[in-house]
Amino acid sequence: MYRSHNNGELRIEQVGKTVKLTGWVQKIRDKGFMIWVDLRDRYGLTQLVFDQERSSAKVMEIAEKIGREFVIQVEGKVIERESKNPKMPTGDIEILVKEIDVLNQSKNPPFTIEDATDGGEELRMKYRYLDLRRNPVKEKLILRHKVTMAVRNYLSQQDFVEIETPYLIKSTPEGARDFVVPSRMNEGQFYALPQSPQTFKQLLMVGGLDKYFQIVKCFRDEDLRADRQPEFTQIDCEMAFVEQEDVLNYFEGLTRHLLKEIKNVEVGEFPRITYDEAMRLYGNDKPDIRFGMQFGELNAVTQHKDFKIFNEAELVVGIAIPGGADYSRKEIDKLINWVKRPQVGAQGMVYAKYNTDGSFKTSVDKFYDEEDFKKWAEKTNAKRGDLICILSGDINKTRAQLSALRMEMAERLNLRHPEEFAPLWVVDFPLLEWDEETKRYHAMHHPFTAPKVGQMAKMATDPGSVKANAYDLVLNGNEIGGGSIRIHNKKIQAQMFEYLGFTEEEAQKQFGFLMNAFEYGAPPHGGIAFGLDRLVAILGGQESIRDFIAFPKNNAGRDVMIDAPAAIDEQQLKDLNLQLRE
Repeated sequence: MYRSHNNGELRIEQVGKTVKLTGWVQKIRDKGFMIWVDLRDRYGLTQLVFDQERSSAKVMEIAEKIGREFVIQVEGKVIERESKNPKMPTGDIEILVKEIDVLNQSKNPPFTIEDATDGGEELRMKYRYLDLRRNPVKEKLILRHKVTMAVRNYLSQQDFVEIETPYLIKSTPEGARDFVVPSRMNEGQFYALPQSPQTFKQLLMVGGLDKYFQIVKCFRDEDLRADRQPEFTQIDCEMAFVEQEDVLNYFEGLTRHLLKEIKNVEVGEFPRITYDEAMRLYGNDKPDIRFGMQFGELNAVTQHKDFKIFNEAELVVGIAIPGGADYSRKEIDKLINWVKRPQVGAQGMVYAKYNTDGSFKTSVDKFYDEEDFKKWAEKTNAKRGDLICILSGDINKTRAQLSALRMEMAERLNLRHPEEFAPLWVVDFPLLEWDEETKRYHAMHHPFTAPKVGQMAKMATDPGSVKANAYDLVLNGNEIGGGSIRIHNKKIQAQMFEYLGFTEEEAQKQFGFLMNAFEYGAPPHGGIAFGLDRLVAILGGQESIRDFIAFPKNNAGRDVMIDAPAAIDEQQLKDLNLQLRE
């Protein structure tokens, strides 16, 4: 037996007991006649003491030679500390070491393995196995475990069955780029790694397994961000004989369960807004509703004077910044420069200070009067002391620009509290979106999403207006889940492929297996997929997912620890009937 206790469990009640402990040496304090060592394992820290008067010469000799991150085993007696540490759970006791064994030595680590480390991100990713020893990283992975167990328990209690689907599948042209895997036994042919188990979970519904879930790896070969990895994990779910309301109720229940189980937070019924409302009020389809600053559309109260910029704009829209009337001209100029950055792309910004005395000071005083400004304040819900910021131009671009400003100001004003949770459903998405590059419509979610009842007839005449039977779950300004009611009729699915530009032959080649299955009694069905990495990060009070993944990739999609991706040797290429370009 290597240990009788872990390093986080001994208390004052165990004084006098002989114990065995193992772990890594975190700190050493050597006073010559006495040495103190902090011994760390997954569970915590325990202080060891080596004393010339009470420890043997052999034990003292070994203790003098150990270094940071050595793996050691000790045996000794639990004694009460003279100088107690109330910040440590084990701070009332220490171990007077009688025996010590060095299980493995360690090189000097490249960064400090403590909560506040001196290691940069790239260095810590290269030595990720060392970074995992740090409490902040370890606790994130334990949180992930708790979330996945809570999900499994909840869904199992609701009669969902966890079923694995294949990782080696067929490449499809819709969505992001696939990662492809050459087949050695089928020359010139390739598998693809799944972007999601979408068609397989629909086939499970055809197969009569009416409540499915899977915590599953998915793969997308696309550009990366802080909240995106080339491989990621979904909580993937599907149900048969359901309508949209059923799906929303089940998974609102799951989300409430997670918030209560993991964060001890209780939330009421989730608000719901349509996609069109989300765009009009917040400028994006995943609004953070922990704070206000809703958009106020100002066309009607700005386009009646000789201000050309507003008069020629498709949209004039503003928000009220709480307390912003106190900003100096220099501070406002910095805001204007911020929205003019290439990342935001605005041409400029009009502002109006709503002073505490009820007066207004604006950048367009010569074009408008006090009555106009009062209407601006009314439209943007501005109060005395606020700053009204107004952008104008093309509808979609202007909304995106003002949304970026809204989120930036919320960060600056500390309005996005990580321990506050504000979920909502966004429903009634467009079924299709226009792609300027290809000059055709693409499915906004995927080609298996059903249109809202009665809207299929508009596909031939006004496809852009058709609404999807689709929904997203948003938490604190992040999409954590998305899904839809699916098409389950072969004829309608064939029509959808046709509207999306597939020839009959292409549709049959890519998705014939699904179309054929629909001829054998496919039930109405729908589902949702949660992004587990993002969900866990938000529950952990952060938006970057990287530290909630045991071995993440960097922004270039590389694993710098194992140096992947990497070249393969010529024999492997030959076996796969591949050759590198000259």
